[in-house]
Amino acid sequence: MTVISAERIAAIEARRDEMQAAMARGDLPPDKFVALSKDYAELEPVAAAAAEVRRLRAEVDVLLALAVDEDAEAEIRAMAAEEAEHIRAVLPDAERALAVALLPRDAADERAAMLEIRAGTGGDEAALFAGDLFRMYSRYAEDRGWRVELISASPADIGGYKEVVASVTGKGVFARLKFESGVHRVQRVPATESGGRIHTSAATVAVLPEAEDVDVQIDEKDLRIDVYRSSGPGGQSVNTTDSAVRITHLPSGLVVIQQDEKSQHKNKAKALKVLRTRLYELERARLDSERAGARKSMVGSGDRSERIRTYNFPQGRVTDHRIGLTLHRLPEILEGQMDELIGALIAEDEASRLANLDD
Repeated sequence: MTVISAERIAAIEARRDEMQAAMARGDLPPDKFVALSKDYAELEPVAAAAAEVRRLRAEVDVLLALAVDEDAEAEIRAMAAEEAEHIRAVLPDAERALAVALLPRDAADERAAMLEIRAGTGGDEAALFAGDLFRMYSRYAEDRGWRVELISASPADIGGYKEVVASVTGKGVFARLKFESGVHRVQRVPATESGGRIHTSAATVAVLPEAEDVDVQIDEKDLRIDVYRSSGPGGQSVNTTDSAVRITHLPSGLVVIQQDEKSQHKNKAKALKVLRTRLYELERARLDSERAGARKSMVGSGDRSERIRTYNFPQGRVTDHRIGLTLHRLPEILEGQMDELIGALIAEDEASRLANLDD
């Protein structure tokens, strides 16, 4: 693991002190004060981790010097040596925490996310599983105080979804959900299976950081917007106005269809939100490809063809194939208790990036 030098630790703390002093003076224009406050909020946990490493290293030096001080009593020297060994044992954890805090951050980590779930192989059972996944993420979001807004949904006849898209907003949404992109596989006996045979079905999950207006500038001349009558189940709820919207982004060929709202204006606004997010993700993917070249990290490569996780109902287990983690807590996980699973993925990603720094 990379060892952070004393000089770098001093520089981190000095920068933190400079920012504190600048904000305390009260002579900054409002926009610069807001920007500096944001930078300070990001630096403060790094500076706190740096201060802890500096404190522990200094204590070890003092204790080791005392342990070999011939003028000190033997009992004091022994106690100093013992305490030095104790601090030496905890110091690597503090140094790792600092190294992790210094890792380059994904600029999208604090953003809201667009969650897209689509039924894959398996017919009706795949649609039911897509519904299970959407419920799982919705429960997880609820537990974390996030907000889930349904953007569009295509329900299946027997339940679940052929496709469902939702916006998830809150603190650190993308940072915790970004490793969920990929193919999720379920193994269970469908309710319609009379012979008790286990079926395997799949659904794909995509988690995209939501774009802001300043991220993606969309020129109206690059859009073809078609309006038409929404398709529906019929009866009293059938939409008799041309409120459905299909937006085609001509340069990229991306097409977004939105028809869940009765208002054409609302459908257009939602469709543009989805389009902006997908264009932002295309640009992120292009930049990531340029930076990483052909190398893909083990966690979070975003390749939707990967089978990332299996949910096995007969054995009550969930296995994440990227990190070889199996948890026998299937019912709890499907109820949204995903912190152990997501925490393990984040820890593995941090370990992988730290190892790459040492290469």
